[in-house]
Amino acid sequence: MKFIIAGLLCWTNLLVFAQNDNRTIASPDSHAPIGVMGDHLHKKGEIMFSYRYMIMSMDGNLSGSDEISAETIVTTVPNMFAGNSNMPPTLRVVPLKMTMNMHMFGAMYAPADWITLMAMGMYTRNDMELSTYQGGSGTTVLGMFQTETKGIGDIKLGALIKLIKTEKSAMHLNFGISLPVGSITQSGEILTPMNMRPTVRVPYPMQLGSGSLDLLPGITYSGSQGKLGWGGQLTGTLRTADNGEGYKFGNQLNATGWASHRMAKWLSASVRSMFSSIGKIKNMDDEIMLPVQTAHPTFQGGQKLDLALGINMIGQTGFIANQRVAAEFALLIYQNLNGPQMKVVSTWTVGWQYAF
Repeated sequence: MKFIIAGLLCWTNLLVFAQNDNRTIASPDSHAPIGVMGDHLHKKGEIMFSYRYMIMSMDGNLSGSDEISAETIVTTVPNMFAGNSNMPPTLRVVPLKMTMNMHMFGAMYAPADWITLMAMGMYTRNDMELSTYQGGSGTTVLGMFQTETKGIGDIKLGALIKLIKTEKSAMHLNFGISLPVGSITQSGEILTPMNMRPTVRVPYPMQLGSGSLDLLPGITYSGSQGKLGWGGQLTGTLRTADNGEGYKFGNQLNATGWASHRMAKWLSASVRSMFSSIGKIKNMDDEIMLPVQTAHPTFQGGQKLDLALGINMIGQTGFIANQRVAAEFALLIYQNLNGPQMKVVSTWTVGWQYAF
């Protein structure tokens, strides 16, 4: 995080001392906050490359909207796999902390003014810390362990299609597909309640992709007046079929709205709210049978509301002209989850965009 802050400060110094040249320089708030994807179209022949780095931190557990302790989970939450060999009646392994790091690489190209094509690939690393409780009952901690998965995630391809475009407002359709490139067979070493350390297929949140071809519909609106800007976006993720391991993730609905204020020709600030609703996993992977909540298909999904503050900066001259650097920090406002799940605490997103 120190490197992120230092990089933003360095970029700010470059912008403050830059003098404008003869090129047309975009406004810092001509795009949505950096956490919003597919928010704008480009002019015919224009190309844009982008990079985003996102860190999502989770700490503790919720059941519904209420906090639930690890001791309560292991003594009261039934284990759906009870009755199988060496399976206890309640959950005996509890996730305590998780960090998700995502590197997202994007490209956009406009073959005509009314349509912009886009593609995005990602590299993900997931780190989870868990606690294992001894035997089949009680609250005696046997030990702690960590699991890690990393690799290429699913690839998204899409198109933005213009509906309305005026001097002060714009609206377009979002349509895309997600190609199942990310692995859904990641494995790792765990600590069982019987004090064994087998290597098993890790639960659903630690996998790198969905395993299914997903549809990505949406609609986006943006407007501006003077130094003020605003916008909203509604998007979805629709799973088309079970994946190769016999299950599919729940459908997802996302809604976001933002407002921005341009403080200088190179600098703007934004505030944004984000709501998401995710369905439960349907069916299951027969290789994922563990006494932990993340292995239960019914303990997936729920609703979440976040509030984010952002900053956007755009270069004014020289090699940084029209290069945008932005950051956004989001805090959890409300979360209502299906059964015991990890609580999202905060999300950092920083990014770079360059159109030419």
